[in-house]
Amino acid sequence: LGAATAYKILSPSEPGSQGRFTEGQVAIGGPFSLVDQTGARVSEKDFLGKPMLNFFGFTNCPDVCPSGLQTLTVALNALGEQSQKLSPVFVSVDPDRDTPAALAAYIKSFHPLIRGLTGTPDEVQAAAKSYRVYYKKVPDPADATRYNVDHSAFFYLMDKNGQYVKHFPHTVDAEKLDEAIRAIL
Repeated sequence: LGAATAYKILSPSEPGSQGRFTEGQVAIGGPFSLVDQTGARVSEKDFLGKPMLNFFGFTNCPDVCPSGLQTLTVALNALGEQSQKLSPVFVSVDPDRDTPAALAAYIKSFHPLIRGLTGTPDEVQAAAKSYRVYYKKVPDPADATRYNVDHSAFFYLMDKNGQYVKHFPHTVDAEKLDEAIRAIL
């Protein structure tokens, strides 16, 4: 599954395909309409003008998401004032539980610049699809009222025009993440 996901993420657009990507570019990113942790409606257009670093996950994630967001926090702290030139975003893949209020409470544990986004299941699915993010609700076999969310865990660095630049696994070293961000700033 990991190899298939990586292939899908890294594969260039099909020759002759329609859309905003040219042949040979990685088809990551695109339009979305979500709600931030304050309840404000946002789209990809609200992030134009600054590079954006997206990370998809969910607030009930036991380890991958908090460790990835902690890495992002360390990188943003290392950037100092330069961090103001970046839009770091955490997009929930669990819209059933991750309300704006739940996101607001969760992201307080990390860097204050990180903006949490959620939406309806269809809106989240559309955003995840445009970034080639895999996610799937997995029921808890011991308790039918509980579930986990299996998901790919990458940081997606987009330029100030919303174009894909590079991606990193959630396990990336904060120093390498900081270097990549500095390079685009």
